[in-house]
Order: sequence, then C-alpha cells, then structure tokens
Amino acid sequence: MKANEVYTKTLKFAWIKLGMGLATVLLSIILFAIVMGISVLMESEEVGMIGLLIWFAGTLLISYIINTYFGYLVKAGHVAVIAETFRTGQVPADEVNYGIRMVKSRFATSNIYFVLDRLVSGAVNQLQSAVGKVESFLDFVPGMSIIAGFAKSLIRIGLGYVDECCLGYTFYNNQQSAFKSAADGVVIYFQNWKTLLKDAAKVSLIVIIGTVVASILPVYLFVLLFKALGWFTFIGFVVGVIVGCVVRYAFIDSYILVRMMSSYMQVAPTTVISFDLYGKLSRLSGKFRELCKRAGNEISNVGMNNPYPGNMAG
Repeated sequence: MKANEVYTKTLKFAWIKLGMGLATVLLSIILFAIVMGISVLMESEEVGMIGLLIWFAGTLLISYIINTYFGYLVKAGHVAVIAETFRTGQVPADEVNYGIRMVKSRFATSNIYFVLDRLVSGAVNQLQSAVGKVESFLDFVPGMSIIAGFAKSLIRIGLGYVDECCLGYTFYNNQQSAFKSAADGVVIYFQNWKTLLKDAAKVSLIVIIGTVVASILPVYLFVLLFKALGWFTFIGFVVGVIVGCVVRYAFIDSYILVRMMSSYMQVAPTTVISFDLYGKLSRLSGKFRELCKRAGNEISNVGMNNPYPGNMAG
C-alpha cells in the first residue's frame, strides 16, 4: 500500500490531533478573556500584567495536560496503525480503537512509553548534533557520505521522525521487548540513510509549501476577521499563528510521519542489523547507550542471550 493511500485512510488521527489542538486554543482564549476581563474591571495595569503571566502559564499547563494524557495515545496509536498497515497491507478496522489497544498492549503503563520515547528522542537529538559535526566519523554507516550533499533542513526532516519510526518498529516486531526493538530500530535507521534521506528530499518541497500555506492563510483570515469585528488585529495575528501551528501539526506532520514510516518499513524487514554499529552509535549518544542497557537488562531478565556488546553498558 502506498504512503498517500495510508495517509488518506488514517486521516481520523489527523482530525483528532486537530481537535485536541483547537481545544487547547479555545481553552487558552477563554482563559485570556477571563484574566483580561478581571484586569479591565479592576482598571489596573499591574493586574493586567499578572493576568498575562497567569494566561501564559495556564496555556502551557493546558497544552501539557492535553498532550501528555491524550496526545501520546493518539501519536502512538497512529504509529501502531501505520506499522500494522505496512506489515499486513491493510488498514485495521476501526483504526483508532485498534491503535489505542495496541499501545496499551505493547506498553503496560504510560510510564514505560514515556521512558522509551524520551530515550529514543534524546538519542536522536544527540546523534543529530553529532551528525552535524562529525560526518566523516560516520563513514562506517552505509550511504553516510551522501549526507554532506543534502541540505541541513532535509537532515532535520529525516532525523525528526526517527523516534516515530523506531516506535513503529516496536509494533512491527512485537515478538521482543519494546526497548530492544527500539534500539534495533535506531540502528536500522542509520543503516539505511541513503534510502531514507532520498525520501526526505522528495517530501521536503511538499512540507515547505504546506507549512507556508498553513502558517500564512490562518493569520490572514483571523486578522481580517478581527479587523472586521473591530477587535485588536494583533490578537487575531497571534490566534492565526497558533491555529496555523495546530493545522500543521495535525495534517502536515501526520503526512511526513506516514511518508517517513513508509520508507522505513520498506527497508526494516530486510535489513541485517550490524551489531558493531551499536558500540559506535553508543559512543556518540549517552541516551542510545542507556537505551541499549535497558534492552540488555530486559533480555537478561527473561533469560535470553544478550546480543549487545558488553562494553555498551558502560
């Protein structure tokens, strides 16, 4: 099944993301109206400044709660459905409930997911920084020399979704522990740089165009609306920017996710993992080293042989 078809058939997740984002915006606007209303009633600039601080902190708290308690399920559920679709060639029936069930089944508690997600994300960020500084050091990775010819933005696009790809591999290869699959997933990603960055290059133009449209159009519409209603156009500008970010997160990021996972899932099943790569990547990233250590501990706990080099834990 092609990536565009998978994206179309899993749009429910994008609409849910949009709903969560708009709910955050709406609650932020309501909170802003309340604190500013109190400021106007009290006719105090000091109260207004305090109100703005409360509004800013409240918006961050609202966003954190929504993304932490609901967003992770939606994100991981979408990844699980995409992985299953590429594994079987069919989108699971009732994909939203299927995705949530898979997440709860794969990760017994949300804490396990958060730990794994943060380890993978941290490893990706560290490796991204390392890639930007020591490209020549990574000549041992197949196709790594091609990185020098790609724009930094394309590298960020590819690396920006490696954590989702690795998370997808934990669902794709669910016969072993999630930590081991995630560690394997990172190595598989770096063993297939050439293929994955080529797809990142193809999707980059769509990303740029979509981002520009998603950023400019809402701002333009909200500024016009606020101006027509006689309200502060600056507030309209701010609301437009926020709505643009929400739209981008819901639809454009979902599209990139599907495209990058499509490339990843095409090469992952046939990739023969180079275990000497574990030690080399571990020397570049403490988070990746910790991820491998947790994977080794899980394997030891269930009585399996540890395939990771012994020096990786230290």
